[in-house]
Amino acid sequence: MKTIGMIGGIGPESTIEYYRLIIASYRERITDGSYPFMIVNSIDLQKLRNMAEADERVKMAEFLVSEIQKLARAGAECGLMAANTPHMVFDEVRRESPIPLISIVEATCRAAKAMGLKKLGLFGTRMTIQGRFYPDVFSGEGIALAVPDEHDQAYIHHVYFNELVKGIVLPETRQRLLKIVEGLKERESIQGLILGGTELSLILRDETVCDIPALDTTKIHAKAIVAEALAE
Repeated sequence: MKTIGMIGGIGPESTIEYYRLIIASYRERITDGSYPFMIVNSIDLQKLRNMAEADERVKMAEFLVSEIQKLARAGAECGLMAANTPHMVFDEVRRESPIPLISIVEATCRAAKAMGLKKLGLFGTRMTIQGRFYPDVFSGEGIALAVPDEHDQAYIHHVYFNELVKGIVLPETRQRLLKIVEGLKERESIQGLILGGTELSLILRDETVCDIPALDTTKIHAKAIVAEALAE
């Protein structure tokens, strides 16, 4: 098995979830009682967020590459960035990475295609919802994306960083998020919802939301990195 390298801490709560899911996915496939080899580099979320919100793409890519180089020097043989938002510079980072990287967006697109879904809602930070990195990948597979209106985007962005990243899960926030999903179903006829923020699965834990499948990008990404680590 290849040693997995994870850029974590972005945010801390979902990094813990990634760790659990990677172990669970490995043990589903390997039943001899062993555990996966993994190295975690927990980086500064605030520093990354500042660069993302300022759209400092070159600076952000250089920062992420330097942190992946640390993983490679420590012995990582394949890697992932344990968050959606940094994938705004995934192509640039992958080109310079010393180890193969698994994209959360590409893995989620494969999962959506396997489910036969043609139109999906997208939740996430403002940078994820407004960015091109999800539509660019999904459009190539003929899958359309619909996003909340600007008011709801601002709400999701706010609760993401002020509640979910801090491990705060409130029932009233969950109800408001479900109301936004219902609105997307009515207006856009979405067939599923992408939880395009790795903390979103902490509050929307069910496999379906409002009677449509929820694509948990954290779980999908964890399974994909394990598949890569176990590949010949």
